[in-house]
Amino acid sequence: MKYPIGIQSFAQIREDHYTYVDKTALIYQLVSTGKIYFLSRPRRFGKSLLVSTLKNYFSGRKELFKGLAIEKLETEWREYPVFHIDFNGSNFTVPGTLEKKLEGYIAGWEAQYGKSTYLTDVGDRFAYVLKQAHEQSGRRCVVLIDEYDKPILDVLDTGIKGEQEEMLLEDRNREVLKGFYSVFKAADDDLQFVLLTGVTKFSQVSVFSGFNQPADISMDIRYEALCGITQEELEHYFAGPISDMADREGISKEEMTGLLKRQYDGYHFSEKMTDVYNPFSLLNAFASGSIRDYWFRSGTPSYLIRLLAHTDENLDELTGKYYDPQEFIDYKANVEKPLPMIYQSGYLTIKGYDRDFGTFLLDFPNNEVKKGFVALIASDYLKPRQEMGSWVRNVVLSLRRGELEKLNKLFTSFLADIPYTMRRKQDERERERYFHYTFYLIFRLVSVYTVYTEKEQSEGRVDCIVETPDYVYIFEFKLDGSADEALKQIEEKGYARPYASDRRLIYKIGSSFSSQTGTIDDWKIQG
Repeated sequence: MKYPIGIQSFAQIREDHYTYVDKTALIYQLVSTGKIYFLSRPRRFGKSLLVSTLKNYFSGRKELFKGLAIEKLETEWREYPVFHIDFNGSNFTVPGTLEKKLEGYIAGWEAQYGKSTYLTDVGDRFAYVLKQAHEQSGRRCVVLIDEYDKPILDVLDTGIKGEQEEMLLEDRNREVLKGFYSVFKAADDDLQFVLLTGVTKFSQVSVFSGFNQPADISMDIRYEALCGITQEELEHYFAGPISDMADREGISKEEMTGLLKRQYDGYHFSEKMTDVYNPFSLLNAFASGSIRDYWFRSGTPSYLIRLLAHTDENLDELTGKYYDPQEFIDYKANVEKPLPMIYQSGYLTIKGYDRDFGTFLLDFPNNEVKKGFVALIASDYLKPRQEMGSWVRNVVLSLRRGELEKLNKLFTSFLADIPYTMRRKQDERERERYFHYTFYLIFRLVSVYTVYTEKEQSEGRVDCIVETPDYVYIFEFKLDGSADEALKQIEEKGYARPYASDRRLIYKIGSSFSSQTGTIDDWKIQG
């Protein structure tokens, strides 16, 4: 099989016989039932391929769709004037880049359809081009905008000034886009279909002011599988590669499917809770024959780190909670709340739906995202001097082998390596919060095994439980207390009781964390 990794051209995928997961029945439904749409999906989730597919469909290239579902649905195959704007590949941190990008598109279309002698505004010029194209072709126009929000995301919260130093580049780019997108209201009679794709929905920042509001299908049950790969599609299109990987690893096909699911599945985009895999990671895994962290390594969410630096909320306070959809769908750029951006960027996803209240449970989608994002946050929050990757590997090996004294040394040295300026907290509440968040991040990094932090039981809340194939570790930490106090709590609260009949060896670890030294000063074990 040929895997279209990094190929966003529908024509190339079809002409060069790459594997294509057929989404054309959904595409036909989309173009047949509406006019102006907005779709938010994480990066590398197939948005550009969707746009390319639509571009070829509206260009009437029937031959590319031979054998696909839409071949039997579409009977006319009309050709429309198509205007495709792609903001991928440009660095919008350089002042003037957005204006030059738009000017290049408009000038090219004016050369094809004609230029007004009196209009100068880029939005007005685009409206004129659309009108000319409609009149000359006898058909309304199709506008496809890929990654519409990149000119804002690139400069979000960077403090970079525009060319004239009069305003932030973030504000300048927003104003330019606002003027450009307002054309869709003026040109309504000349439009057949419009789709804007992006990571975020800037609904509260006036980008769409004066715009005929698009239908947001980001959480529409009908289109939740428009991008990405469902479980059914995985088993239909990739049965062979799954079997090959299973044979190579010496495990069953079912076991390999489970590994792929834990690593790359877990995205949900509506209350229907259809499982959707990250296509970029999945295709890379099949091509290389190895399960690795492909998606997270393909880009660093620097804008999220900048936003998280402003908020008082820690990652552990955001995950594993139910939210009203308005709390994570609409990103309000003038309010320092990172949750919508984290969700829309794909680092959290829907994990449950409470129909009675209409609320959604948000948490990490899969192991790949959890490990990568937590490592990024931990590195920024703690700023340890030692390299975190090798430290995590050593911790995992110690847990695998039951080497608890080595584990103690690893924890002690890592915590001691955190600069004093990072752990200094002025009051008792902040010291307690720093203490809990530090251990939350540390144990979340150990994603190889099943890890429960702040796990609720019948008689209390356990600080942490780590389950490996051979061991169960029950941790209780005390801030400026003693290891004996921690062990006593494990016994009195019966934290080990759920594992009474477990065949694995149970270890209870009591530990004390010193707010003065910033590391572990007492550690005791009961086997």
